[in-house]
Amino acid sequence: MEPAQPADRVPADRTPPDGQPPADVPAGPGGEPAATEPTPPPPTGSGKSERSPKDMAISLLVLLVPIALLLAFYRGFLGGDQATTVDPAPAIEQARSANVFPVSQPRGLSSDWTTVSARYQTVEGGANLRLGYLTPEGRGVQLLQSSVPADRLLPAELTSQGQPQGPTELAGRTWQLYTARGNQQALVLLEPTRTVIVIGDARDNELRELAGSLG
Repeated sequence: MEPAQPADRVPADRTPPDGQPPADVPAGPGGEPAATEPTPPPPTGSGKSERSPKDMAISLLVLLVPIALLLAFYRGFLGGDQATTVDPAPAIEQARSANVFPVSQPRGLSSDWTTVSARYQTVEGGANLRLGYLTPEGRGVQLLQSSVPADRLLPAELTSQGQPQGPTELAGRTWQLYTARGNQQALVLLEPTRTVIVIGDARDNELRELAGSLG
């Protein structure tokens, strides 16, 4: 039986001598503290998307369906593709009341012709009445009646590209066929107190129909 240890026994001092590593730290071959391996970081993903083409197509479809529904509502219920129709009567009446030049109004056009603009205004050198139409084929045509002198009006409306192509008879009047800007062409009626221009990118038969309808 071992003799009892004194109750006030002091634990052994584990502090190493100067220059030595602590007792609990492994020492290297030369007595220096052994290097410890760093804890490796947790594995991370490769960063590549794992979504299949099918998943991407479904996501795109989910985005496109609401857009298609909104577009259908806009066209079907709000008339998104329909041209705005205006009443030309106030502008025509204003031009007639001014009594600057004789005013003609198209008559006999089918309901497929849509009036999309109408404006009478005084300008330098005279006054203009402009009526804009959408033809049955969906092309734009403008009817201009003006008291501005033709030598100033034609270059302004037809640009320098406007060149006469010869006369043509319409409803008992002699019109001049002109080229105009871009793919447009024009019919021009020269009278002592006014000049009438029918201009647009419509086909020749539609230009003639509008010019021949003037009463």
